[in-house]
Amino acid sequence: MFVKPLKGRSVPDPARGDLLPSEGRNVEESSYWFRRIAAGDVVRVKQDKAKKS
Repeated sequence: MFVKPLKGRSVPDPARGDLLPSEGRNVEESSYWFRRIAAGDVVRVKQDKAKKS
């Protein structure tokens, strides 16, 4: 799933050992990220699938 931190939030990414970048990134669905969503630290972003030409 793709998540982005809310403005002004620094959210650790335990899988990579760094902070989630402000532009967001794909992360593995886990209880950690669902807790971060529930806490209001990050938002889940639905990305459109690439259109086939």
